Amino acid sequence: MLKYFVAKSFYYEQFTVNIVELLREILMKSKFNIMHICMIVSMSGLLFSSDMESVLEVGRDNQLLSAKSQDNIDATERKTDKIVNEWKAVSKQVEGLKLYNEQKRIQIQAQLDLMDKLDEQLVQVVVMQRQIPPLAQRMLESLESFIALDTPFRIEERQNRIDLVRSSLAKPKVTASEQVRQVLEAYNIEAEYGRKIDTYESTLKDGTVVNILVIGRIGMFYQTKDEQSSGRWNNDTNSWDELSGTYRKPIRNGIRMAKKLAPTDMLMMPVIKGEV
Repeated sequence: MLKYFVAKSFYYEQFTVNIVELLREILMKSKFNIMHICMIVSMSGLLFSSDMESVLEVGRDNQLLSAKSQDNIDATERKTDKIVNEWKAVSKQVEGLKLYNEQKRIQIQAQLDLMDKLDEQLVQVVVMQRQIPPLAQRMLESLESFIALDTPFRIEERQNRIDLVRSSLAKPKVTASEQVRQVLEAYNIEAEYGRKIDTYESTLKDGTVVNILVIGRIGMFYQTKDEQSSGRWNNDTNSWDELSGTYRKPIRNGIRMAKKLAPTDMLMMPVIKGEV
């Protein structure tokens, strides 16, 4: 279209030059009058005006095409910007997913390592489970030997506890952990005896009903109901040694303390050398 417009302009310029040359020749020859000259000029003007209108029409068409092209360019730019923004948003999501996946891979690997360790521990647990019942049995036998050598306080109760645990170890439905728990509980009860003052009622070999006072594992004493006779247990002879009246009151006070009838206080009690 631009080439066409330039060609048209050149043509109009050449046409004007020709008209001017023609008028000059006419004036020189004087063969035409002024009326003829005006007619020629008018005709040339009409022709020039018609051609100019065509040129202007072409220019208007070019402007419309340019505006339409610019609209298309703007629309394409907007679409491009939208696509670029969406690409940026998706890129950020992809980066976030990459980091998330990397963290999950690390966590999964840590869990796999933990599972391997647990598998190894399970193998060890199976071995330990096979070793626990014999160990519990040996521990119970050691505790039974200790009770037999210890001061014979609450001997029936302590022996019954040993028999109960032994019967539990013989039951197949009792788990290894429960067997160990029962043995350790028996050990704890025996250990607790050595940290407290205890009293209970018992009968001597001659049939005398007495109150027994056990002060940890320091000593075991008895006192008759009328508080007239007192004694202490001799582990060397496995028998009772009668005490003098000097220890009547301390033993009585100890029995009251064990029954929570008196506050805990110092007691002056006979102790054989080497037992403390």
